[in-house]
Parts: sequence; structure tokens; C-alpha cells
Amino acid sequence: MRAHEAGALHAEGYRGPSWLKPPADVNDLVTHLWARSVRRARDGALTVGGVDVRDIAAEFGTPAYVIDEEDFRGRAREFKEAFAEAFGDLCGGADVYYAGKAFLCTQVARWVHEEGLHLDVCSGGELAVAIRAGVPGERIGLHGNNKSVAEIEAALRHGVGRIVLDSFEEIDRVAGAAQRLGVVAPVLIRVTVGVEAHTHEYIATAHEDQKFGFSLSGGQAAEAVRRVLEHPAYLSLKGLHSHIGSQIFDVSGFEVAARRVMGLHLDVAREHGVELPELDLGGGFGIAYTTQHDPLAPKVLAAGMAEIVARECRADGVAVPRISVEPGRAIAGPSTFTLYEVGTVKEVLLDGAATRTYVAVDGGMSDNIRPALYDADYSCTLANRRSEALPALARVVGKHCESGDIIVKDEFLPSDVAPGDLIAVPGTGAYCRSLSSQYNHVPRPPVVAVRDGVARVIVRRESIEDILALDVE
Repeated sequence: MRAHEAGALHAEGYRGPSWLKPPADVNDLVTHLWARSVRRARDGALTVGGVDVRDIAAEFGTPAYVIDEEDFRGRAREFKEAFAEAFGDLCGGADVYYAGKAFLCTQVARWVHEEGLHLDVCSGGELAVAIRAGVPGERIGLHGNNKSVAEIEAALRHGVGRIVLDSFEEIDRVAGAAQRLGVVAPVLIRVTVGVEAHTHEYIATAHEDQKFGFSLSGGQAAEAVRRVLEHPAYLSLKGLHSHIGSQIFDVSGFEVAARRVMGLHLDVAREHGVELPELDLGGGFGIAYTTQHDPLAPKVLAAGMAEIVARECRADGVAVPRISVEPGRAIAGPSTFTLYEVGTVKEVLLDGAATRTYVAVDGGMSDNIRPALYDADYSCTLANRRSEALPALARVVGKHCESGDIIVKDEFLPSDVAPGDLIAVPGTGAYCRSLSSQYNHVPRPPVVAVRDGVARVIVRRESIEDILALDVE
């Protein structure tokens, strides 16, 4: 059981986590945490895509998610090119599906499509965004552990390239929808392979005790294959799917997963005479939120996974199926930071000698729930000026009526941070806007895209009128 947030505050002699070191210069940027165009100007203000964050705050207000469009596009291209190269000689390349759940809006869906990626959606709402953005059906995959009939039918009408099956009920549900619409549904079977990624318990998704997929143990996945093959007129089994978790920093988990899922792939060929053409190894590639994180580059990931798949297929004596992967966080996460304005600053005594500076900003857990939900760590920096003050151990908190409303648990900020200053938190492109809420009836921030010296809104700020519009008198 996690300790209450207040517990660590009063630990005797607390100086922050062991990985957090006082900076030599509190103005220095840890560049690998930020979008590639983020710089600190001579006067100390951050710029992104050539735009000063003070101008962004003045024009669009705070808090705001600020996304570097070229950084997002560049990371998407890197994944596409790295996996195409690594798997080119093995199976003619690989398909990269951007995991829309990380962050999706109409503009992002268009960027993904323009960069040549496929798009993975996991709800009717995400599918609607993809359709609105003009993404062709064959380049869309539909996920989800409890898809409704309406969602399945909408996907089939749009001609999606694959539906990932997650339960026995869903096999019949998709077959029934395909029969009613007079189509054949292309499907993958999601397999849980018993691999627990080195990640938070709530985001490790391939061990047995969780809601996703068909377990390899006990023959559940094999039975799912048999049932799908019973519906040749309405279901076309394209392959198997495996996803082992999130925030993964090496390929060792994929090695075990590939070995086990290739075992089922081989069993299908032997028992049913069907050589499945596709294998999806999922996503979960990690990013750097703080200096403690060291993610692999797409080229390194792709090469490592290609070596694993080639080795397992050689051992089994089968051809390498068409591979697909599903990066989301690794593309969207580093491309975005959240810009806040400081409202209050106070000193809290931790013990007889140490204090912590509490810096309260104008957002909070409604725009970034991950620290409260996953105990996630973030970094931050003073964004509107340079400071000559000494660094002070700070905790950046939100405006919500919760003691757990913490955005950055521990960070060194200038000791002269004051109301009116701007604070920027990197790595907020994935899951922050997607998981956002209207808690305390606080409207959600806008998403501001920056490119070539121009900033524009791609998701507008919510208003109080938006919130009240849902109330029925």
C-alpha cells in the first residue's frame, strides 16, 4: 500500500530522492527532457520553435500544453524509418501504429497520417477523430477490452485494417457485426504472455492477473484462435498481438514475449495449417521524465527487436511475419511541455534544518493526473527569466482541493521564484491531456502547437460555459 503523500514531507533530513542532485546552475536545461527546439534565450526565457513562452502565455493564457509540431513529426518519422530499415530484409518492413490514447486530436491524427504512420484507436471517440482527420480505414486499428456493438460497426463501416480481439464475447460480437454489414472483419488476437514489464503495477499489462487479452496458460489463447477460425465468412485472422507494459527501457521483456507468442504462431500453423501473416509486439517504449530515465533511441529499439524476432523465427523454422509496433508516449511525450503561472510560494519546515519551497501554479491534477495516479516523477524549470539565486528544493503543486495535487514532487528551482513567474514542465505530451478532467470545475487547458516561429491553437481552452452547458435544469 502506498504511503500517504504527506509521509515523505516529514521524513527526518529529507533532501529529495537520491537521483536528484543540486544543479551547478539552476538555469541549465536538461536537454533530453525537452522538445528539440526548446532553448533558453540570453535573458533566460524559454523559446520553443522560435517562439518566446512569455508571448505564448500572453496570447493564449496559462496553463497551456505547448507542443513542438516538428519535434512530434520528427519522432514519428524516426520510428517509421528505424523499423522499416530494421525489418526490411526480414519481412519487407514494419508498420508503426501511433497509439492515439497517448494524445489525439484532429491535427495530431493528420500529422501521423502525413508522416506515413498508421493509427491505433481504442474507442468510438478516438475513431471519430481519425475519421474526421481523413485517416483511411485501412490505416486504422481498433483496440479496447470491451468494444460496444456501435463502436465495432462504426469501425467496420469505415473499413478499418484490423480489430484487436480481447475476449470470447468479442469474437462473437465482431462476427455478428460483420455478418450484419456483409463484410469480413480483419482481426488480431491479443495474447497475454506472462511477461511483467519493469514498470508501475497499474501499467504492466502482460502478466496474467489483468483485464487484457487471452492468456497463453491454460490454452485460452489457442481456444480463441480456434473460435475465430470457425467464422471464415466473417472473420479473417491476420495475426497475434502482444503488449507487455509501458515506460519500458530495454528489449529484454520483448525477447521473452516474442518467444512465447511465436510458440503460439507456430502451433497455429501446425494445428490449423494457417501461417498468420502479422505479429504486433505492442508499444510501451519509455521516455525521460527526469534525469533518472535513460530511454533507447528508436533505431536501437528497432534493431534489438528485429534481432529477437529473427532469432525466434529461425529457431522455429518459420518465416518472419509482418511486424507492427505501437509507440505513443515515445512520440508525443517529449514533444510537449505544460506552461504554468506561479500563484503562491511558501516555505514549509521539514525538520529542524531543512525546508521545502511549495510553488503553487494555476493548473494541477486536472491537467496532469499522472503523479497522483502512478506516483510519476516530473521535472520543471523557471521559464520566463534567468535567476542568479541559489537552488532550493521545491515541490510544484496545483490549485485543487487535494493534498495529493502534486505536479512535480521534487525539483530544484531558484530560491527567488515568485508569484507571476512561469514554470514549464517537460514530457507532458502523453496522457496528460488525454487523462485530464474538470475536477473542481476547472476548465481544461488549450493545446498550442508551435512551428517555424508561429504558435496556434489546435485544441481550444475549455470555458466555464462549456462546463455549464452539460447541466440540465
